[in-house]
Amino acid sequence: MTTFLLSLKRPLLVAVAAGTFLALIGALGTGATPLVPRLTYWIGLSVLGAVLGTLVARVVERIVPESDAPLLHGAGIVAGLTPVFTAIVWLAAGRPSPTLPTVGTFFGVTLVMTMGMTALMMLATRQPVQTHAAPPEAPPPRFLERLPPRLRGGELYAVEAEDHYLRLHTSKGQDLILLRLSDAVAELEGIEGAQTHRSWWVAKGAVENARRGDGRATLTLKGGAEAPVSRAYAKALREAGWF
Repeated sequence: MTTFLLSLKRPLLVAVAAGTFLALIGALGTGATPLVPRLTYWIGLSVLGAVLGTLVARVVERIVPESDAPLLHGAGIVAGLTPVFTAIVWLAAGRPSPTLPTVGTFFGVTLVMTMGMTALMMLATRQPVQTHAAPPEAPPPRFLERLPPRLRGGELYAVEAEDHYLRLHTSKGQDLILLRLSDAVAELEGIEGAQTHRSWWVAKGAVENARRGDGRATLTLKGGAEAPVSRAYAKALREAGWF
C-alpha cells in the first residue's frame, strides 16, 4: 500500500494541473458553471482518473512492460481506462439520456482526455532502467559475450541504439551489433549503469563530466563520446548522483 501511495505523487500533481486547465477552459460545456464548483468537478475527476489510471497501468505493466513497448503499453492503459471513465463522467454529469449521439460524444471526449492524460502520466512517471554492479564472485554480464572479438577485454562505456543496431562504445573502440536496446539492458545486469535516453544506456563508471544547457544534460564519457540525458530521466539520474 505504501509503495502504491508513493507511486501516486507525480500522477496526482499532473492530475491537479490538468483538472485546473480543463476547468479554466470550461471543457464539456461547463463554462457557465461558477469557477469554484467547476474547479472542484474537474480536479476531482482528474484525481480519480489518476488513481484509476495508476491501477490500470500496474495491470497492463504485467502484460506489456512499458520498457519493451511503450506505445502498446499506453494503448493498453487507454483501452482499459476509457470505458470506465466514460461511465464515471456520464454519472458525474447527471446521467443525461443515453442516446447514441450522447454516448458517442461522452465516449469521444473521454477518449481524447484519457489519451492525453495517459501520455502526460507516462512522461511524468518514467524512470530510467538501471543495471547494478555484480558481486566479485558473479559471472560476467551476459551482454559482454556479444562483443565482437576485437572489443573483448575492453571496458564498456555505453550502448547506443541506431535503427535496428546497437553501437558499442568501449575502451577498444566502437562497433555495431544487431540487437534491441531493451534486450541489451536486460543482459547488462552486473554492470552499474542506467538508460539515460530512449536510445542510450551508459555505464556509470564511464562518466567523466556532465554539462547542462537548454534544460538538457549531456554526459561526456571516457573516449570522448557524449550521451544525452532526456528530460524524462534527468531528475531520477540527478537524485542518484550521476550529475
